[in-house]
Amino acid sequence: GILHDGGAEFESAAELEEAVGELLREVSQDAKDEGAIREICQRLFNTLQLDEGRAQRCSQVLLDAPIQLSQITDGYADAGADLLPGLLLKRGQTSVVNAKKLEKAEARLKAKQDKRMEKDSMKSSGPLVLEEASASQASSKKETRMESSGKNKSYDVRIENFDVSFGERVLLTGADLNLAFGRRYGLVGRNGLGKTTLLKMIASRSLRIPSHISILHVEQEVAGDETPALQSVLECDTTRESLLQEERELTAKVNAGRGEGTEGARLSEIYAKLEEIEADKAPARASVILAGLGFSAKMQHQTTKEFSGGWRMRLALARALFARLVSRPLCSGPTNMLDVRAILWLETYLQTWPSTILVVSHDRNFLNMVATDIIHLHSQRLDMYRGDFENFMKTKEERLKNQQREYEAQQQYREHIQVFIDRFRYNANRASQVQSKIKLLEKLPDLKPVDKESEVIMKFPDGFEKFSPPILQLDEVDFYYDPSHYIFRSLSVSADLESRICVVGENGAGKSTMLKILMGELAPVSGIRHAHRNLKIGYFSQHHVDQLDLNISAVELLARKFPGKTEEEYRHHLGRYGISGELAVRPVASLSGGQKSRVAFAQMTMSCPNFYILDEPTNHLDMETIEALAKALNAFRGGVILVSHDERFIRLLCQELWVCENATVTRIEGGFDQYRDILKEQFQKEGFL
Repeated sequence: GILHDGGAEFESAAELEEAVGELLREVSQDAKDEGAIREICQRLFNTLQLDEGRAQRCSQVLLDAPIQLSQITDGYADAGADLLPGLLLKRGQTSVVNAKKLEKAEARLKAKQDKRMEKDSMKSSGPLVLEEASASQASSKKETRMESSGKNKSYDVRIENFDVSFGERVLLTGADLNLAFGRRYGLVGRNGLGKTTLLKMIASRSLRIPSHISILHVEQEVAGDETPALQSVLECDTTRESLLQEERELTAKVNAGRGEGTEGARLSEIYAKLEEIEADKAPARASVILAGLGFSAKMQHQTTKEFSGGWRMRLALARALFARLVSRPLCSGPTNMLDVRAILWLETYLQTWPSTILVVSHDRNFLNMVATDIIHLHSQRLDMYRGDFENFMKTKEERLKNQQREYEAQQQYREHIQVFIDRFRYNANRASQVQSKIKLLEKLPDLKPVDKESEVIMKFPDGFEKFSPPILQLDEVDFYYDPSHYIFRSLSVSADLESRICVVGENGAGKSTMLKILMGELAPVSGIRHAHRNLKIGYFSQHHVDQLDLNISAVELLARKFPGKTEEEYRHHLGRYGISGELAVRPVASLSGGQKSRVAFAQMTMSCPNFYILDEPTNHLDMETIEALAKALNAFRGGVILVSHDERFIRLLCQELWVCENATVTRIEGGFDQYRDILKEQFQKEGFL
């Protein structure tokens, strides 16, 4: 098996002799003839190299006639005898191989392969150079002339006939994007098609945007420094900040007696402008936005460096909402870092949005509440639809049916005309009619069949034996990080292999902490955690994607984490989560956020757990994958406890709703509808609605 498994690894005849020379000497009738051994190794090496090159060059060929394998067998036997004249044994002879020498030869070959793998690993551990996105756009002399003359003061955005690519991958070609002022657009499409890349191209002005239109891209978290959160939001209004700064400088100048006599008039102008923009109300407006997104009064005065990445992303969103009169926000996944309470507030707030907004979201309910238009990215183009997401789904389905109907009707018409052409092509009396029909065919529009998107399918392995409850439970559990602040008091919950439990609550209420106590990662201060001896938990954390090795491929990732399987087995497992073909061997860093999440799911399920604990599993996933995930979890034979803020996902999957608040967990009998009503009542009491 050495030559069969490692033949392509030999770089010279000497290496091959080093690996199999001892074996040849052992079985050769003339073991002392080193020259003969070397000649055999050289001929073997040449044959292996020739076979490898032939395998790379050959393609499938249709045979002209049947082939008799019995005839070929004799030919190969003769070729083998010619190649190894001293190694063929006579009838009755037995070959005796020294086991130690065989082991030594195989060890030598394995060491060589390990050395080569180490070299490859060192190459992949170097700095990863990722492909960059680029955009091109047809120029309009009229728009350029109007822009330079200052006449183009429209706040509508029109980007026509543009292309976007990512490295060698074309994401959009000949696309048009028209954003009317005051409309709220939801950008939807499968993971990896280029939604976030398109937003980046717009934000960086790689695509031409009129200079008088300002853009704020909510993607990067706010930098952590000494600036208080409230001040960080106020600084977004650059007009207000510059007026206040000038007012302070002029006032200081006058108070110091260094005035030139014109300061008073200028100060009057500044005060008038500040009053016009209601600058005195800005802190209260910023505070309401921060409170709606979950910042307490104390948190609003904390410096930005004190917040985690998730909270700084919320701060970036607050800045965009505060700057709504001076900017056109572009938001990528604005609900990813928000709890249900904050999402509900944001939905209500955005319904009164006065300017344009373009948002990428995979939350169907959020888009139904917020979007006035849907932009569908697919097949390297953008399709526009009026209305919310539900209307988009109905209209798209009807549009696709009509497209397919028109295509099929045209195909039948083409076939009918072609039959006439073929029948009378060589009939001189019908020549003019045939030519007329040919021209008619040429003038027909080139209709395309419906380009159907492949169905997303996910499957969680569940080949395990069922066992009886109790499976997992907490009994009278107390927990705290700081004795002065209890996270939980007298917490009692339980789950079994039929459980489909969703945990909701405000950020900081202890949802993730409870999951870690259930898994046994955190020990209760008091009380008991009970887990069945056969329980095997699979855990998906909200930072699971960040823990992936980005420099290697998904196949390599599984091979390192779960060694001992073939590449085909790793690829098959990844295929269950939509990571197939070229995606499986690309560096993980080059995948979209949703594709990275799928890799994380594949890694989590590789060990076949019988109980899943999932913390925000739908972040970054597109709608089709979210629905596929819900179906897969419903079909799974084990138990599920998850934290999620995606309303549709919760409705598709969960049979129980737990609310984390006030250091305990409450079960809501009325499900998500009752929880929504409770939150609305709280907002009305707090004056947010």
